[in-house]
Amino acid sequence: MAVLPIMITGDPVLHSPARPVEGIDDEVRTLVADMFETMDEAPGVGLAAPQVGVPLRLFVYGWTDDDDVLHRGVAINPTLWLSPLPVGELDEDTESEGCLSFPGERFPLRRAERAILQATDLDGQEYEVRAEGWLARIFQHEYDHLDGLLYVDRLGHPYGKAAAKAQRKNSWGVPGLSWLPGRDHLED
Repeated sequence: MAVLPIMITGDPVLHSPARPVEGIDDEVRTLVADMFETMDEAPGVGLAAPQVGVPLRLFVYGWTDDDDVLHRGVAINPTLWLSPLPVGELDEDTESEGCLSFPGERFPLRRAERAILQATDLDGQEYEVRAEGWLARIFQHEYDHLDGLLYVDRLGHPYGKAAAKAQRKNSWGVPGLSWLPGRDHLED
């Protein structure tokens, strides 16, 4: 297993739809193992293949909820079903997200409160997870990466403007930028 470089916003792989995984072979299994190691080292709660420069429709996730239940898995060629978005003012404390491809920044974003993830695991078995709260948010965030979207692309005013300012300040938004968890500490 190896820690992989994480692409930073601006690289074309992050802003283009990923292609389906054609088959689960040793190459895909190695990629998934490396993605778990990279996500854990970052540390993050999810990581999509495009974030490590691979344009495939798969992501990994790993998060422990308030009841100490670990939710950890891989979603290959996922489909995501969402509940309607709630209305009302954004809560900066409970609705803020970060992204390993937009490191060190957090902005509030409204997400659906519930999601149903349908995907295939590494053994080729189809499965379904019904998620609420933070796990549903993780699934939505990672699924967006597979469609070429970063969460900052969804931000409304004034947060979108603040994200654009952070991108300019950090000289992001160009191809080829990345950081390596364990060596670079951009999430700090």
